[in-house]
Amino acid sequence: MADPTTHSGPLAGALVVDLSRALAGPHAAMMLGDLGARVIKVEAPGGGDDTRGWGPPFVGPEDARESTYFLSCNRNKESIVLDLKDQEDRAVLLALVDRADVLVENFRTGVMDRLGLGSDVLLARNPRLVVLSLTGFGHDGPEGGRAGYDQIAQGEGGLMSLTGSGPDDPQKTGVPIGDLLAGIHGALGVVAALHERHGTGRGQVVRASLLSSIVGVHAFQGTRATVAGEVPRAIGNHHPSIAPYGLFRCKGGAVQISVGSEGLWQRFCEAFDLDATAPGFATNPERVAGRAATIALVEQAFAAYSPDELMPRLDAAGIPAGVVRTLDEVYASPQVRSQGLVVEVDHAVLGSIELPGPPIRFFEADGGAEVETTRRDHAAPPVYGADGDAIRAWLAAEAGPA
Repeated sequence: MADPTTHSGPLAGALVVDLSRALAGPHAAMMLGDLGARVIKVEAPGGGDDTRGWGPPFVGPEDARESTYFLSCNRNKESIVLDLKDQEDRAVLLALVDRADVLVENFRTGVMDRLGLGSDVLLARNPRLVVLSLTGFGHDGPEGGRAGYDQIAQGEGGLMSLTGSGPDDPQKTGVPIGDLLAGIHGALGVVAALHERHGTGRGQVVRASLLSSIVGVHAFQGTRATVAGEVPRAIGNHHPSIAPYGLFRCKGGAVQISVGSEGLWQRFCEAFDLDATAPGFATNPERVAGRAATIALVEQAFAAYSPDELMPRLDAAGIPAGVVRTLDEVYASPQVRSQGLVVEVDHAVLGSIELPGPPIRFFEADGGAEVETTRRDHAAPPVYGADGDAIRAWLAAEAGPA
């Protein structure tokens, strides 16, 4: 395994202690690892992170099965098993805290305090530490400390009311978006706190929740409610404020288009011999008000074309368009691979495997040319407790002679 203290990336040299499990916290810590930080994942005795048991699917030999769920959110980490109630293990954790730049936890409110590891204790030991604390519904307020899982938060945060075929068909998203957004927002908060630390010399506590992260991405749907006094509801695969914008049936399939301006509407109509100024269709508000008629008009124009025939025609007209791909098609896409969105790693049990890659890339200017500096030396998600001996040896070496 490559030396974990010599990663590349903008956070190279930073040490993250990851006490989290499931998805929100591990996703945040993985993002920090993608940026070059060394991430040490602390797992509980008896099996570790809950997601190690989440499946199927499981992969690998019968005596060493690995959960693909765990693999999705734990690349670029090391694993050590520590019992936080055991005195010797606790000393190891505190030695890590003393050296850490960031600590990530997503226990229910009050658990860290009961363990004697509240933020006041951690920051007293290491005033430069940034503590990321992720919860379901926030650490305070009338429901502070309430347990939160992603789908529950999607419902409570209003997202499910906006998602589905119609107002009576609330649907969750196809991924645990509340967890993922909390991890993303948490990682952003950590980076901001590390930046501020350069000036103050002090760390701080960063808090985010599944609820705050979902409400924080309501975007224009939120201002429809708070400013216009409307209550947005699900309307399926079409945009509530732009038309035509959505999924449209054609011969043997469907395509998605986004006609986001009147100029695009003019070009779309020219490409399909439609009258852009026809009553009921001349402006976006008219097309939105008569959405059913707009959808019918577009689908009638598409009826003679297959998706493969429509895509080049739409592209030639300058209309943003696409098809709906399955994930195997996505990961086989040359464009996806060109963006570093698939990475190959060497797993201790599974051998060479491909994982979804990090979404952010970095470049520096060198003599007028761009040189990519994105981290490339990705490590596979760790086998349970695999790095414990090496981490203890590193801590002993750091401590020096007794």
